[in-house]
Amino acid sequence: MNHTQQSIFDQAIRTADMLVKMLGKECEVAIHDFSNLEQSLIHLAGTITERKVGAPITDLVLQELKKPAAEIKDIANYKTVSAKGYVLKSSTVFLRNDEDQIIGAMCINLNVSHLITLNNQLQQLVQFEHEESDKESFYSTVQEVIANLVSQVLNGFNKAPSLLETEEKIECVRLLEQKGTFLIKGSIEYVAGALGVSRFTVYNYLQKIRADTILHLN
Repeated sequence: MNHTQQSIFDQAIRTADMLVKMLGKECEVAIHDFSNLEQSLIHLAGTITERKVGAPITDLVLQELKKPAAEIKDIANYKTVSAKGYVLKSSTVFLRNDEDQIIGAMCINLNVSHLITLNNQLQQLVQFEHEESDKESFYSTVQEVIANLVSQVLNGFNKAPSLLETEEKIECVRLLEQKGTFLIKGSIEYVAGALGVSRFTVYNYLQKIRADTILHLN
């Protein structure tokens, strides 16, 4: 990491600590470094999601990273739910270097569970701009990230993976590619096991899907 990037992360960490000091124990701010998506969480102020430094990136951010950099925008005021059922008002700010490349993110989570009971008086404070369109899960391990993404896709086929036809397996890989699954190391092996095919087969599916995508764009 060069001096400029280190300075960006240092400022983000200072901001995270200050936000939690200002907003209190119901606030959590996570700083992610995208140079290592498998262990992207480099700083966590607050304890709402009970993650630890070294935890992986979230599925929502992975999906954003599949977009061209120019199309990736900060996401404000979306609804998430923690593993313990806390309703969170969340926002993600993407960190960019001097060349406008995205190098990380600052993710703010505010526990508004108690405030929801005061809905009539505090409606404006707990209003979510994104209710259903953006869903995000918090993970402690890389395996949880991959397993959840694969489960989301396979559940859509309503049949056992062993009963999937070849074209359905290719469609599974295509959907997982859209979700950014294969940005995570070890995902090809996991997907191969889930689909009952070889790692080489999944790799071939990916090559075909990516080639078709490039052809479509051209």
